[in-house]
Amino acid sequence: MKSLNDGCGHRKDRRDLPLAIVYYKQNLSMAVVYYKKDLPMANPHKMNNTHRYKDYLLLIACCLIFSSCSVSKKISRSTQKNVLENPALKTAHVGISIFEPATNKYWFNHQGDKYFIPASNTKIATCYIAMKYLGKNLKGINYEIADDKVIIYPTGDPTFLHTDFGRQRVFDFLKSTDKDIFLSTGNWQDDAWGSGWAWNDYSEAYMPERSAMPVYGNVIRFKGPIQNLSIIPGFFSGNFNFDSTRFSSSTYPSAIKRKLTENSFFATAATERERELQIPFSTDNSELIYLLLQDTLNKSIKKTSGGKDSLIKYAAIHSQPTDSMLKPMMHRSDNFFAEQSLLMVSNELLGVMNDAKVIDSILKSDFKDLPQKPRWADGSGLSRYNLFTPQDFVVILDKMKNEFGMERLKEIFPTGNDGTLANYYKADSTYLFAKTGTLSSVVALSGFMYTQKNKLLLFSVLVNNHQASAINVRRAVEAFLQGLRKDF
Repeated sequence: MKSLNDGCGHRKDRRDLPLAIVYYKQNLSMAVVYYKKDLPMANPHKMNNTHRYKDYLLLIACCLIFSSCSVSKKISRSTQKNVLENPALKTAHVGISIFEPATNKYWFNHQGDKYFIPASNTKIATCYIAMKYLGKNLKGINYEIADDKVIIYPTGDPTFLHTDFGRQRVFDFLKSTDKDIFLSTGNWQDDAWGSGWAWNDYSEAYMPERSAMPVYGNVIRFKGPIQNLSIIPGFFSGNFNFDSTRFSSSTYPSAIKRKLTENSFFATAATERERELQIPFSTDNSELIYLLLQDTLNKSIKKTSGGKDSLIKYAAIHSQPTDSMLKPMMHRSDNFFAEQSLLMVSNELLGVMNDAKVIDSILKSDFKDLPQKPRWADGSGLSRYNLFTPQDFVVILDKMKNEFGMERLKEIFPTGNDGTLANYYKADSTYLFAKTGTLSSVVALSGFMYTQKNKLLLFSVLVNNHQASAINVRRAVEAFLQGLRKDF
């Protein structure tokens, strides 16, 4: 990838250049027409005036230089006005990369090679490897049948009994078998929480625990009046408590907390309006799955310590189309789907579920050509240990475009006024497809954009350490990108 900043330094004085070249700086197309009138194209071997032919070649070279510099300078002025001088961003750290794949050149870089905490832009890297290694359909389980028993080997599939997915092939298979069911979680070699996660968010809906075989998205759904509460899965029905002296029977819980190390839930606030609450349950580092499956299937689930034999080709039940999971992962920035996607890739490539191991493998293979080696910590971007550069994301986006095609990516990435881009880029719907990222003091946006002249650009804008409203930062980035789309 080449930068359009190359060659924009010291140049000859304008008086040393042919008139057509100087005139070009005002208008490229008019300059070329002007010069053609003065110098028709001809075979250089038949030209009497070789100097005029050299001038023509010089014109072409200078046109490219002027074009490169004018684009870069125009974007630089817009960056200064809309981003760097914006009150919401004056004290923030900002990195921007704009790349045109058709010419394989960067249009603009501002700290594009510097590291930033990317928040949920980390999901772009996760999405790439999921698209590459998980196939057309997700592998729900691997299994083998031996005599009167079926042995199940989980794959980390997050869609099992998830309310987003109506058809449940794995459940149907387990429910219909008349054989004894044995479950092995020997391929689970990770922790319930990712490295660098904020532990005190453990009862927040956006941070479910990771596990070998998730069920119901590893969250409990509470809905209804506080004294007649619907709790799904029903396995946890006896684990909810509230203070009857504080809450009347007609109120609805508006906040529910869980004890850190156990599945004991209690209401902390109530409201007169009904709402559904989702609270992660403790998976006991994948041990709870045996009890949950028994309760859900109404069957005995036996534990086996044996792992998969690498020499045996196991049967598989495929659960859902892969993109049906990746789309909500990117549109609503689903952390759970992202984390489990990374673990599923780990299981496919390494035979075990371990995010650190698979990240190390990917950085040494698929991402070995990234311009700056990331510090990649998890699948979702919840960890503040993640560090990527804007140029890293541009290269990953370029890989996605080349390997999977824009039509598929347009379905997976949210567009303007859609998903986490709701109320943003309304005028750019179907022209911009990008992933947001937000943590405290972090705003990120990376993706694809078609300009008004139908040029496809890949971009990454990463903002760290701002002290303003995230909305104001997003609006500043929006103004910058919309100006870019309009100008080119």
